[in-house]
Amino acid sequence: MNIADNPLLQDWNTPQQLPPFDAIRAEHFIPALEVLFTQHLAEIDALAQRTDAPSFANTAAAFDASGLRLERATLLLSNLVASASTPALQAVERDTAPLLARHQNQILMHAGFFQRLDQLHQQRLALELSEEQRRLLERIHTDFVRAGAKLQGEQRQHFAELQTQLAELQTSFRQNLLADEAEYALSVGDDQLDGLPGFALDGARAAAAERKLPGHVFTLSRASVLAFLGFSSQRGLREQLWRAWTSRGEHAERDNRPLARRILALRAELAGLLGYANFADYALANRMAGTPQAVEQLMRQVWEPAKQSCARELELLRAEARRLGEPEDIQPWDWYYLAEKVRQSQYALDDAEIKPYFSLDNMIAAMFDVAGRLFGLSFVERAELPRYHPDVRVWEVYRGAELIGVFYGDNFARQGKRSGAWMHLFRQQARNGGKTLPVVINNNNFVKSSHGPTLLSFDDVRTLFHEFGHGMHGLLSDVEYRSLSGPNTPRDYVELPSQLFENWALEPAVLAKHARHADSGEAIPQALIAKILAARSFNQGFETVRYAASTLIDLALHLRNDVDGVDIAAFEAEQRQSLGVPDAVGMNHRPPHFQHIFASDGYAAGYYVYIWAEVLEAEAFAAFKERGDAFDPELADKLRRYIYSAGDSREQSQAFRAFRGRDPDAAAMLRKRGLLGA
Repeated sequence: MNIADNPLLQDWNTPQQLPPFDAIRAEHFIPALEVLFTQHLAEIDALAQRTDAPSFANTAAAFDASGLRLERATLLLSNLVASASTPALQAVERDTAPLLARHQNQILMHAGFFQRLDQLHQQRLALELSEEQRRLLERIHTDFVRAGAKLQGEQRQHFAELQTQLAELQTSFRQNLLADEAEYALSVGDDQLDGLPGFALDGARAAAAERKLPGHVFTLSRASVLAFLGFSSQRGLREQLWRAWTSRGEHAERDNRPLARRILALRAELAGLLGYANFADYALANRMAGTPQAVEQLMRQVWEPAKQSCARELELLRAEARRLGEPEDIQPWDWYYLAEKVRQSQYALDDAEIKPYFSLDNMIAAMFDVAGRLFGLSFVERAELPRYHPDVRVWEVYRGAELIGVFYGDNFARQGKRSGAWMHLFRQQARNGGKTLPVVINNNNFVKSSHGPTLLSFDDVRTLFHEFGHGMHGLLSDVEYRSLSGPNTPRDYVELPSQLFENWALEPAVLAKHARHADSGEAIPQALIAKILAARSFNQGFETVRYAASTLIDLALHLRNDVDGVDIAAFEAEQRQSLGVPDAVGMNHRPPHFQHIFASDGYAAGYYVYIWAEVLEAEAFAAFKERGDAFDPELADKLRRYIYSAGDSREQSQAFRAFRGRDPDAAAMLRKRGLLGA
């Protein structure tokens, strides 16, 4: 291949310099990355070889502006392997994982550059730096130290080797899971459809058509699984699908358990090289929580009330099972089905009744409307802009007359796309070295309708708003340096903008305007809105126990310091028994498919971050409730300035206090979940 013809090494003469997806092939990546690694290393070499004294401009700011072409290529690859993977791209991902890790080690262990950086860092209090400049200098220095820059000799080399091995193992973990999810299909006969509403059947027909199979197919996408578990009267099939869903990552041909064991061992060893007792101490030192003890203190406030609430919910389900003539020995594959029955009887609330009011298109319009009312944003769809798949939609984003970014929405489950929901970037906002506009993508895995509009459950609506909250964090970023841009914040803070934005999905004014029946166009009845609001805390004991159990086991795994690893299955069983996790409930994520903690280290020892951020967001939204206006202009402006636009340009506790006027308290979160006084 002629390097000169490689699009990853060329300027992109596309609108807003978006990736020319049609011109980019899997075989372009490795040759391009080899060139870009060399170019990036040459930039850092040049910074290290300067003969003038280190200054903020020639050291911290210059480092922040380096490697832009490499970042462009790696972000593109990361997005494609997650959203539109092919065997060729998966091979590239496997081959590049160790190469990327080695390059990162070369940069973050660059002795010559770190010497200048460390010298500048020691002088930081005497320098006339703005708050954002000081944050950048401290952030880069911390990143180098945590990446082993102060290690010497064999320890230095061994640390780099551990990082490379971890990158390879985490990639294998991720790819095993993707394969398990892509291969599975539950074909359901025409005589086995009892109880399934129209939206579930519609999605199952679409999934069958995608796989070129007859009839109805349910897959391991969350929306497909929950639709079947919530409505199918076929208990045996519910169990079959539940077991397939919860056994992902532990099949003999693709067993993630030995990979997870090895990942834990290497992480413990890596943390030990840097002087930490265990990986949890290492990971949490760089987050708001600070220590495992702070996480445990928060989870203690949640765990027992959640179990008590869950026990009451279980009794309701047993009573419902008796009424239906179902077994009273409730199993995990029964919970969603019986809970849906209880919800219908207690709250007269039925997903089949709700969903016609929540078409995907209307809910996209709703979240755009909220962004407009809060932050003055408008979204102009541009069908002609480059896309990597026909499902994808693209919008230019304006604040007033100013173009501030580009937003990609990829909302449907399909083969070659990983499960779950996430936000990512094709490009980060910054002004250092020239203004760059953010290019943000939201991914969801809704079941695409085979005809007519795609209808969402209210849980789906909250997921849509959640990821768009992350999207707003990227699009509204207004900082100088890309290292501090948008979601480049501690993990237990990065979930604040996303979880906070979910609240507006429940605002009656938003529902009344946008929740319109897919067939009649009629607005959602006020009585139905009232029922949705009344049912908000329903089943929260179950949901909280499932989440908290996964959180506590994640933390316990990473508090270990045995470098020989741990028997994953035995440890999970022991922890569940010790915690008292009810057999009928299970966990959000079992270790063999726990992508958050094993597919990368971003959330390792950090699954707690969602509830930590929920404490913050419950307090933040309470400010709007106190004003009596969910769109209060003064609060919305403070929200933009201190939360959505600030990135990591100021310390997060200070930023939150600047918005709220006080530190957060967990009571608002417990009240929201219906657990206060449980």
